[in-house]
Amino acid sequence: MSYPAVRCLNPRYVSGGWQGVRMPESHATGSARLWSRPGGVVTFGELAAAGVGAVQVRSLVRRGLLLPVGRGLYARSDMARRLLGRPEGRRLLRVIAAIAAVGHGAVASHQDAAIIHGLSLLDRPSGDLVIVTQPCGSGRGRTDRPGIFVRSARLPGDQVTAVEGIPVTSVARTVVDLARSCPFRSGVAVADSALHAEKTSKAELGRVLAACKRWPGVERAREVVAFSDGRSESPFESISRVAFRVGGLPRPELQVTIGGEDGPIGRADFLWRRYRTIAEADGALKYADPERARQQLKRDADLRAAGFEVVHFSWQEMTTTPDQVVGAIRAAFRRADVLRAAERSSA
Repeated sequence: MSYPAVRCLNPRYVSGGWQGVRMPESHATGSARLWSRPGGVVTFGELAAAGVGAVQVRSLVRRGLLLPVGRGLYARSDMARRLLGRPEGRRLLRVIAAIAAVGHGAVASHQDAAIIHGLSLLDRPSGDLVIVTQPCGSGRGRTDRPGIFVRSARLPGDQVTAVEGIPVTSVARTVVDLARSCPFRSGVAVADSALHAEKTSKAELGRVLAACKRWPGVERAREVVAFSDGRSESPFESISRVAFRVGGLPRPELQVTIGGEDGPIGRADFLWRRYRTIAEADGALKYADPERARQQLKRDADLRAAGFEVVHFSWQEMTTTPDQVVGAIRAAFRRADVLRAAERSSA
């Protein structure tokens, strides 16, 4: 059974519909608290405690004023509509509902925390499955709900934050959690993303690693953090660096401006200075514009005239045949060695 999908809202029920709703006196003073979660998410237990019984809840659902978002979970339609109009809005509403369902200090974590923080992910969360973490020793939360995966772990105060009212692990804790539990290259992609956006630092990541030094997967997380580099500008560049590492290539310099006799020629994604070799991760849009394609060809010609080998590769090549990309770079190294030897012999 999958977690109930968030249904589309009927606009005619949403705008101003709550003005005419009669609520119990006990609800009036706690109204702000009742709807305090983003999207106006509430549990049936919270509604009942505010004096809103099952009959009234069913009536509010029929009128489109409450939106069911899970078993015993509802959202105020007017508040939910604002959330659903945003990118990832449906996912965020499910996350908020999951946190409300679990309770006991639960926070969004792992992939869902990365989405909330705006970090790049190679591996998107599976379907409607939401991951939350609750503090150890907080008592067993309501974990029997389909579509909610609950982890129990220590949640120090400096590793928890709130983003627009949604409780979530900090960026550094999120990166370390994913680095511990995901494949190496997925961990590198999210770590690079967080560093590039300056949402965390190597020092902060180090402090989180020190705090969870005996946790499962922490050795892999240390490797990820050590390898991560905020100069990587995209997941494409991140997985390329991992492929170079796996293929045994020397570690390249990143985002280096290459100069010629008449000034800068351009910036290289990857540079092996010793081998005078440049590698470029070609995004899908690079050659979609004919003018950009023409500029790229001229740039390559200028780089080669300045004595550099240039290797281009696509996302498909890097994800399906990374060994061939590595082989092409090694071939460029050999050509550069031959050229250098020829230059020395003619000097």
